[in-house]
Amino acid sequence: MNDSAGITALHRTLDQELVALLRGASLECLCCGEFVMHARGAVFCPECGAQLGEHGALQTGGVESALQAG
Repeated sequence: MNDSAGITALHRTLDQELVALLRGASLECLCCGEFVMHARGAVFCPECGAQLGEHGALQTGGVESALQAG
């Protein structure tokens, strides 16, 4: 029996992670893994300062990436 044929990948794509963060299904920071906070339509990490705005723009330490979730 081939065990590797029955194994399914469990990783998520970055887009799936961003959508999960925006809708509140995930509470883990994509940068440092700490808990995030939701406030005023944005998600931010008090530990590392990463912030995800309501339009899907991820800001980390002054660098902004325009990623569209969904």
